Amino acid sequence: MRNGLRHYELTVILNPAIPEEEVPQAFDKLNTLITKNGGEISETDQWGRRRLSYPIGKHAEGNYVMMKLEMEPEKTGELEADLNIVSDCLRHLLVKVGE
Repeated sequence: MRNGLRHYELTVILNPAIPEEEVPQAFDKLNTLITKNGGEISETDQWGRRRLSYPIGKHAEGNYVMMKLEMEPEKTGELEADLNIVSDCLRHLLVKVGE
């Protein structure tokens, strides 16, 4: 870990209405938001389409992706604000990992 960077896990639920062939472009948008905010992605795990525990809007399913990344703690608020604006992102959870 470089000086000042912290480890995080970001889990995102993407809109299931995104056509299957356009899902990679949605992941690219997420990658761009992270790197724009100074983050470095070390791992991406696409879980695919899963049933939601409870409906979000009118959606019963979502496309899940989990990313491991490093970024400065001061930039996490900006990243979360950007994720709230993205229309394809139904929910997200950013969790600090380790110390």
